[in-house]
Amino acid sequence: MASESLIKQTENHDWLDAVRWNSDGLVAAIAQDWKTGKVLMQAWMNREALALTVKEQRGIYWSRSRGKLWRKGESSGHVQQLKELRLDCDSDSILMLVEQVGGMACHTGRESCYFSRLEQGEWVTVEPVLKDPEAIYGASYGSSHGKNGETNSE
Repeated sequence: MASESLIKQTENHDWLDAVRWNSDGLVAAIAQDWKTGKVLMQAWMNREALALTVKEQRGIYWSRSRGKLWRKGESSGHVQQLKELRLDCDSDSILMLVEQVGGMACHTGRESCYFSRLEQGEWVTVEPVLKDPEAIYGASYGSSHGKNGETNSE
């Protein structure tokens, strides 16, 4: 779907009423690379974040830890440009097909947030760091994140 067409169709916000928001007013949103199909990340959106995602044609989420809107790439430059938006069959999950600017969706400096695979009862890192997170976010990154960057630094 062309982005101009997507914007025209969403000027009336009735489409937001079709989403089954959870008890916190959130919906799971999965970002997937529009060319490769690789799942990049999962985050949460509230009604405002979803409406702004469509309006601005970029990934905008609700940060549960900070209690505010989070524009993906606002500090890293790794913006997600929206190509297509889908709603699942239960209306409780959003799929965003995106172009991931900079090739990194994960705040740990990896292409995808799904960089660990279960092997013989242990989580093993199977994707490389493309850029040191401290080079992306600054020296304070290391002190506020665990070894796999558990806290979202976006």
